[in-house]
Amino acid sequence: MTDHHSHHDHDHEEIPADIQRQLEQVAEVIGLLEDPATGLPLDQLEAEIEVGFDEGTVYTGVTLGYPCASAQASWAERIRTACEPLLAEGPLAGAEIQSDLFFDIGRTETGEVPESLRAVKNIIAVASGKGGVGKSTTAVNLALALAAEGARVGLLDADIYGPSLPTMLGTEGLRPEVKGGKFFVPVAAHGLQTMSLGYLLTEDTPAVWRGPMASGALNQMLTQTLWSEGNGAEDGELDYLVVDMPPGTGDIQLTLAQKVTLSGAVIVTTPQDLALVDAIKGVEMFRKVSVPVLGIVENMSLHTCSNCGHREPIFGAGGGEQMAADYGTRLLGQLPLAMSIREQADGGKPTVAAEPEGEVATLYREIARKAAAQVWLASEDDAAFPEIEEV
Repeated sequence: MTDHHSHHDHDHEEIPADIQRQLEQVAEVIGLLEDPATGLPLDQLEAEIEVGFDEGTVYTGVTLGYPCASAQASWAERIRTACEPLLAEGPLAGAEIQSDLFFDIGRTETGEVPESLRAVKNIIAVASGKGGVGKSTTAVNLALALAAEGARVGLLDADIYGPSLPTMLGTEGLRPEVKGGKFFVPVAAHGLQTMSLGYLLTEDTPAVWRGPMASGALNQMLTQTLWSEGNGAEDGELDYLVVDMPPGTGDIQLTLAQKVTLSGAVIVTTPQDLALVDAIKGVEMFRKVSVPVLGIVENMSLHTCSNCGHREPIFGAGGGEQMAADYGTRLLGQLPLAMSIREQADGGKPTVAAEPEGEVATLYREIARKAAAQVWLASEDDAAFPEIEEV
């Protein structure tokens, strides 16, 4: 299905056959290149590959199904390296190579969805087996990283017991605009469209929620937020809605997984074995309701001594990798145990927004590309989504 057509459709003159042959070879070589986010060659991903030739320059275009803005330079370099030997001789000898990387984000096929969620192409749940593993910080930075890679992103704080989103995004005290008496317009923060129970609770609302009331509040935020109306959603669509799930594997998590079609789940864990046992429960819960587990993020993985720079795995090493292997999923990334990650989130400017070019932001962006690439793979393989029936 790989598409090899000329980049310059407006030049209708016929390309000579010998040049055409050489361009096809270029497309074939590009098709063998491995996509770093999935580990699969472009041909196997059925990625669109275009080649063309105009005035001494070979143009190539690759279109991936996940946001990958920061990967442009490395792809151009790899394509040049792979194609230069081919262009050493023949009619295109000495041609310049110009490469472009594009992305086109598809949507996860869903059954019946509430009107407000039709504007959302993919919903990614960020979950953990227990609290205290840095799940919310990961969810916020993952959303920011997807946006930094070029996607339009929303963030829903479904942690109704301890909604921390307003603190992390510096949006405390803000209230969403209400439309038509019952719809919320998401609050814009750092380029994200956000919604949290924290925006709706006031100082004097007790945060002690009974189960049914809590899942009612979550349901209301899910179905009554106008994701298509937030600032910056020009065509009224979000590529991804990241949902920061409450910690644990109880009723609320199941309700959510059954109410909406989740494109996939990211499980956050720390290297301690105990936390991993809890994370395994998370993996199993999503498997039960046929939600693909996109992968595991291992948080607080390595500590770097602020005095001497020595790194060591305080909480043990290799747990996330082992678990990913045992459960047929993947390790999306390992984040350091760094004071700055917590301080920046607590201060209302999470790491990806605070230091977009820093080492930690780069890790989050790689995790974002890998997670989004798994969403792409899962949506290509529709068989992965059986209908969920209400029991």
